[in-house]
Amino acid sequence: MTTDRTSEPVLELVELGFPWEGVDPFIFTVHHVDHYPRGNDALGPDASLMGRRMGSDFSYVDGWSMYHGSAVPGFPQHPHRGFETVTVVRRGYVDHSDSLGATARYGGGDVQWLTTGTGIMHSEMFPLLDVDGPNDLELFQIWLNLPPESKLVDAHFGMLWSEDIRTIGVAPGVEVDVIAGRLEGAVPPSAPPDSWASRDDTHLAIWLIRLDSGATWEVPPAPEGVNRMLHLFEGDGVEIGGHRVDASTGARIRPGAPVTLINGQRPAEILMLQGRPIGAPVFQMGPFVMNSAEELRQAVDDYRRTSFGGWPWSRPDPVHDRGEGRFALHADGTVERRDMQVVTDAS
Repeated sequence: MTTDRTSEPVLELVELGFPWEGVDPFIFTVHHVDHYPRGNDALGPDASLMGRRMGSDFSYVDGWSMYHGSAVPGFPQHPHRGFETVTVVRRGYVDHSDSLGATARYGGGDVQWLTTGTGIMHSEMFPLLDVDGPNDLELFQIWLNLPPESKLVDAHFGMLWSEDIRTIGVAPGVEVDVIAGRLEGAVPPSAPPDSWASRDDTHLAIWLIRLDSGATWEVPPAPEGVNRMLHLFEGDGVEIGGHRVDASTGARIRPGAPVTLINGQRPAEILMLQGRPIGAPVFQMGPFVMNSAEELRQAVDDYRRTSFGGWPWSRPDPVHDRGEGRFALHADGTVERRDMQVVTDAS
């Protein structure tokens, strides 16, 4: 960990574990990379599950985990309250279902943005659609906090489709996916209405940065008081503001001045998360993120009493038919459909 000196662009270096610890307004980020085998008839792995701790398999045996799934990997129905999940799927697909009645299949660069607010139940399953070859999955799930006045807003399910997310070349050999936060005139899709990201004065940004071998880019400055974290998750080392940073390292950088990135010999990838801190107390217990111990107790009581609207699906881990494409059925009955994306190498 570096010393916080006024003249240094890099304020802190941290090792990226599982999950990546967040800096206000972010709670944490999970980076899932699973190299699943071919799929079976149930859209699960066509491989033995012997030796895995079923129901809680985070083993990465043979390069993949079942997580809380029993037939299909993923996360069957579970509750949330008081924050947002931003799920960026780079490879593979996710089948979503929730207590609002919304459901979807998305992947190949799509982003699901879920405001949990007063409470929601949802499932996130990873269907293995390819029966002839491997089913690689890579995704980020970013937990973004809600300010106190928005903790108990109505839950909201939203999709940002890959076709609507701008990818811009910002320098020779450098591309950025602009998921949230404007960059060089690129305007991202709208965040949900009650999100911290929906306010201009929060300067919230989620950028995926890709650098070719030897590429250089000067990250533009942000307003003072904004928290900025660069998560280097791929590559053999990038110089950030004069500091060599190895892969699986986060660099918290000073917002008020430009910071130069100089890549090493291998292509590198960085997830940048930025935002004005909310500055409120954070009390977390599993899937609930509130501002006090009393609010946590109330969240548990409300969940036990209401199940956050109940579960309208016939099983706790719903998946769609193998032949279903990318789509979203919203709680108001609106249906969106997109062509299937084939992504063989996110790097």
